[in-house]
Amino acid sequence: MKLSSILVSLFSSIVLAATDSRGDPRNVANAVYKNPKASVDDRVADLLWRMTIQEKMSQLVQGDIQNWINLTDNTFNQSGLIWNMEMRAGQFYVGYPPAEWDWVSQGIKKGQDYLMKNTTLGIPAIVQTEGIHGLLAINATIFNSPIGQACSFNPGLVEKMANIIAVESLALGINQMFAPLADLARELRYGRVEECYGEDGFLSGEMAYAYVKGVQDKKVSAMVKHFAAFGTPEQGLNTAPVHGGERELRTTYLPPFKRAIIDAGAWAIMTAYSAYDGIPAVADYHLLTEILRGEWGYKYWISSDAGATDRLCAAFKMCTAKPIDKTAIVQFALPAGNDVEMGGGSYSFNTIPDVLAKGGISIKDVDTAVSRILRAKFTMGLFENPYTGVAANQTSAIIHTKENVAVARQLDTESIVLLENKDATLPLKKSANVAVIGPMAHGFVNYGDYVVFQSQYRGVTPLDGIKAASTGKVTYAKGCERWSNDESGFAEAVATASAADVAVVVVGTWSRDQNELWQGLNATTGEHVDVSSLNLVGAMPKLVAAIIKTGKPTVVVFSSGKPITEAWISNNASALVQQFYPSEQGGNALADVLYGNYNPSGKLSVGFPYDVGTLPIYYDFMNSARTVDAGKVYDNGTLLFGHQYVLNSPEPLYEFGYGKSYSTFVYSNVTADKSIASAQDTVTFSVKVTNNSTRDGTEVVQLYVSDLVASVAVPNIRLRGFNKVAIGAGKTETVEIAVKIADLGLWNVKMKYVVEPGDFLVLVGSSSKDMRSNMTLTVK
Repeated sequence: MKLSSILVSLFSSIVLAATDSRGDPRNVANAVYKNPKASVDDRVADLLWRMTIQEKMSQLVQGDIQNWINLTDNTFNQSGLIWNMEMRAGQFYVGYPPAEWDWVSQGIKKGQDYLMKNTTLGIPAIVQTEGIHGLLAINATIFNSPIGQACSFNPGLVEKMANIIAVESLALGINQMFAPLADLARELRYGRVEECYGEDGFLSGEMAYAYVKGVQDKKVSAMVKHFAAFGTPEQGLNTAPVHGGERELRTTYLPPFKRAIIDAGAWAIMTAYSAYDGIPAVADYHLLTEILRGEWGYKYWISSDAGATDRLCAAFKMCTAKPIDKTAIVQFALPAGNDVEMGGGSYSFNTIPDVLAKGGISIKDVDTAVSRILRAKFTMGLFENPYTGVAANQTSAIIHTKENVAVARQLDTESIVLLENKDATLPLKKSANVAVIGPMAHGFVNYGDYVVFQSQYRGVTPLDGIKAASTGKVTYAKGCERWSNDESGFAEAVATASAADVAVVVVGTWSRDQNELWQGLNATTGEHVDVSSLNLVGAMPKLVAAIIKTGKPTVVVFSSGKPITEAWISNNASALVQQFYPSEQGGNALADVLYGNYNPSGKLSVGFPYDVGTLPIYYDFMNSARTVDAGKVYDNGTLLFGHQYVLNSPEPLYEFGYGKSYSTFVYSNVTADKSIASAQDTVTFSVKVTNNSTRDGTEVVQLYVSDLVASVAVPNIRLRGFNKVAIGAGKTETVEIAVKIADLGLWNVKMKYVVEPGDFLVLVGSSSKDMRSNMTLTVK
C-alpha cells in the first residue's frame, strides 16, 4: 500500500469526523462507547464514528503475538508491538508455537495494555487460539477428538468440557477459540474427519451448540467453522471444491451451523477454504449475506481461514496470483460479507484504505464489517475487562486440575463404542493375564491433531490403563511399527499372546500436531492428510491376524480418527472396540470399559463402510438411493455375485448410532402426547425402556422421522431427537423426547421452507437401523 494513500485516507477521515456536529471524535473522555450501561448499538455507533480509516482497517486484519514476543526465548520487541497494533489490532493469534504459560500470558497483557493505554480509542483485541478438544497450550487438559466426543451422545458433557476449556483459556488472557466445527463427516477419505462431530446434521448441531454455550457462558468467544459444507470435498481432498445444489446445502449442510451460530448465539464464524457449487466461501455473497445475515439475522463477524483469501487468486484463478491482486481480493471478500482476514497469506486487507480511496469499495462495506467485530467485543465485555490472565503462581490451580482431568476421562469413557462382543468376551476379569499388543498400545498417546508439539508423550496409554486396572499379569509386545511393513516383531507378539489368557491388540490410524503435520511427517489422518483407503496400514492387519490365529481370545481396539474398513476383523476377533482419538486419560477410559468399570454406552457418530469403494454410507441417504443386491467375497475365497455391489454391499458394516452394551435393553411401543399436530406444535414422544440384564447400563434412545409423502425427494429418515438414560439392572425407565414439528419441514420446488401436511413415520430405536418401535404422526 502506498503511504500517500494511507495519509490521504487518514486525513480525510479525521477532517470529516471533526466537522461532525457531535464534536471532536478524538475526545473520548465522556464517550458513549466507554459507558457499559449504554446499549451495544449505541456503543458501536459512537465508536465507529470516531475511528479513522486506518483504525478501521486494523480491526479487520489478524495480528500475531509473535510480532512482539519471541515465543522460543520470550524476547520482547517494542517496535513490533507498535507496528502490529497499527496494522493488525482487531485480534491476534497466540497458538503456535506453544510457549510457557507466563510468556503467553504476559505477552497478551503487553498487547492489551498497549491498546488500552497507548492508543487514542483504547479498543481491546480478541485473543485467539485453537480449542477443538482442549486449550492449545502446554499442559492444558487434553480431551478426546470431536468425532469421539459425539459418540457420547452427551451434549451436557460436551458443554462441561467447553466450559473447562474457557476457564483454562481465561487464566492466560485468551478469549476466543477456533471451535467448534459444524462440518459433517460424510466423505471419510477426508483427513479432518477426526475434527467433526460425525455424519449427521442433528447430532453435530447439538454438539456444536453445546460447545458454543459452554465457552461463551464464560465470555470466551466461539468461532464456528468452516462455513459451510467444507467436510465433503471432491475426492476427499483437503480444500477441494464441494459439489451440491441449493436444496442440499439448506437440507444437509446448513442446519448444524444454524444451530451453533443462531440458536447458541456464536460471536464469530470462520469461512471454509473451499468453494460450493463454484463459489468460494470467502466471497459467497449469497451464503454470507443473503442467508446468514438476511435470512438468519446474524449480527457478529466472519473471518477467513489462514491464507484463504489468497486462494481467490492462487487456487480459484479469479484474479492474478503473481503478483497477488490484493485489490481484487478485497473487492471479492469484504462486500460479500467476509469481514476479517486471517493471517497466513498476503494480508490483502491492509490495502483497504487504498482500495477505498480509489473507489474500489464503499465506506459502507468497511463500516459494516468493523461494526460487526466491535459488536462482538462489546458483547464479550472486553472494554471493561480486556485482560483476564491470572498471576503465574495461580495458573496451576486453574489449568489441568484433577477435576478437569476427571471430566476428560468421563467424556472419553462415554465415547467408546463396543462394536463386537462374541461369547461375552468382555468385560475382562481383573485377575486375567492380559497380553497388550500393537503399535498404538504404548510408547505414545494416539491424539488427534491440534495438540501441542510432543503432547503424545504425556498421558495414559492403553498399556498404562490396563496395568492400573488389572490384578493379573499384564505383558506387552509392540509387534510392529505403525508406519512399516516390517514383521520382525511378530514372533515376540505371538509368544506374548500365547502365554496370556487374553490378548488386547491396539491398532488404527494416527495423526500429528500441526507442527509435525506441516513438516510433512507421516500420518494417516489430520489436516491435509487424506487417504484413498480406509484399511489398516503396513503390517498392522497381519499382526492382528497373527494374534487371532493363536487361538487366544483376542480383543481388537481401533484407536483412530475415522472408521477403519477391516470387516474380517469384525468376523474373527472375539471382541472389537472403537476408541476414536483419546483424551490424556485415554488408557484409563479404555480400561474402564474393558474391565466393566463402565458399561459401554457410546454410539457411532459416523457409519463404517465395508470398503472405501462403497462410500458414501451415511444413513440419511435420499429417497430413491441405495438399491441393495449385495455380493460377497467369503473368507475362504468363495464368490457370491450380486449387482449392488457385485462383490460388496452399499450398506454400512456398522451404521450411524450403533453401539453395543454389556446390558440388554427392551423397548415398549412408542406413544405421543398427540398423534395429530400442526406445524407450530411440539410433540413429546415416550417409550419405556427396560434393562433386561443383571448389570446397570446406559442406553441412547434415538428418534428418527420419515416423511412418507413429500413434494420433493428428501432423506429416507432423519434423526430428530435422542435421550441418553441410565437404567439400573432389571429396571424400567420412561424416556421422553420432544420434537418440534417445524423441524420436519423441507425445501420445496420454489426453495421455500415448508412443513407439508401429511403422515410422518416416527421410529424409535437403538441405532439408525435397529428400530424397536414406531408410530404415525399426522401433520395438519
